[in-house]
Amino acid sequence: MKKYAGRAAVARALCVAAFALTAACTPLQVVTHSVSQTEASVPVGQYTLDPHHWSILFDVDHLKYSRFTMRFDRATAQLDWNAGGMDKSAVAVTIDANSVDTNVPLLDKMVKSESMFDVQQYPQIRFVSTGFERTGSSTGKLTGNLTIHGSTQPVTLNVTFNGYGPDPLTKEDTLGFAAEGSFSRAKFGLATWYPAVGDDVHVRIQAEFVRPEAGS
Repeated sequence: MKKYAGRAAVARALCVAAFALTAACTPLQVVTHSVSQTEASVPVGQYTLDPHHWSILFDVDHLKYSRFTMRFDRATAQLDWNAGGMDKSAVAVTIDANSVDTNVPLLDKMVKSESMFDVQQYPQIRFVSTGFERTGSSTGKLTGNLTIHGSTQPVTLNVTFNGYGPDPLTKEDTLGFAAEGSFSRAKFGLATWYPAVGDDVHVRIQAEFVRPEAGS
């Protein structure tokens, strides 16, 4: 019995030590908060893309084996949130074409070259919204003009308003969105490597927009 009691004491001591070590290494306490999908609760004003919480991904068919994904590492955006919510608001996005990242250095160079984006001549990819059609209480179809490689074409994104609430850490008004859609790259003069690389480009976006706390 003494042997088992001794083992239990050692186990408890190890648990206490592990808890103390974990607590000492945790820089922030766990925070909880809630967000609202009630658009009328969102303060009217100009919001900018949170530089740390967004992703823009393109994926295309690769030889029918898979859909190859590339991301962009630099982008800015402004959201003009007006009374009436998504129906009355507008967004403009600028992507640094030179920031495209395929996770393959040689392919990065090929995509940035004159064969594809030609980032020296066309350094930016732009999207400017032109309209919104509601499909649900927090969803809708956002139409806009997409400019790539010097060509501008209309595209439609399926958008979900994830919610609004003051960020519990920064106290800034914060809105979250998800969006996805697709476009034909050939319409932008980007038919290179077809059909090995598919024509249909699928777009996936996650984005948080912030407005500084009043008085900051």
